[in-house]
Amino acid sequence: MRLFIVDDHVLFREGLASILGHETDIEIVGLAGSVAEAIDQVGKLKPDVVLMDFGLGDGTGPDATRQILRQLPNTKIIFLTMSEDDESLFDAVRSGAKGYLLKDMRPAKLLSAIRAVYQGESAISRAMTLRLMEELGRTRAIESPSIAPVANLTPRETDVLRELATGDSNQEIADRLFLSENTVKYHVHAILKKLGLKDRIEAAKFAREHGLGK
Repeated sequence: MRLFIVDDHVLFREGLASILGHETDIEIVGLAGSVAEAIDQVGKLKPDVVLMDFGLGDGTGPDATRQILRQLPNTKIIFLTMSEDDESLFDAVRSGAKGYLLKDMRPAKLLSAIRAVYQGESAISRAMTLRLMEELGRTRAIESPSIAPVANLTPRETDVLRELATGDSNQEIADRLFLSENTVKYHVHAILKKLGLKDRIEAAKFAREHGLGK
């Protein structure tokens, strides 16, 4: 199995390469620390499996995944990340990844997951699987039918839009929704883009007009 590792922390990716490289059925063909480097090197080296971090300095793992799979659709990509945020999981799955694993797992379980994905299976940490099943089980993407045709917001984006109606800061919203501030920023950007709005003020007004105000 030809394996490529993408992580923006040098010590982590080199340590991981050292651990996995001792396996007789795994060849570490390259390492990268950014989206741009990953796309370039994976395109050249054509690995079988890519271990992908979620947060990278010049973009996100899903950004890299989408571009890699456009060039090499048969490449199997597994996210190995610290991010336990629901939307990170959903974004990774939507990008085409075959696995979503957390970095606190034991090496033996990681190896088992990598081999399973290489053989055509999927691999998602148990806790994240439950969240994914809950998301897939939702019958409606958002609560307000008046917004769905306009933007098809995700449930989490709708939660953030509802909070924007309060006029609170990203950090205050993040604390209430148990998210990171960066995740809230990501959702705000997506909301503005989907709704064609200019800023948070317009988003707050939109939320109140569509019955999402508090």
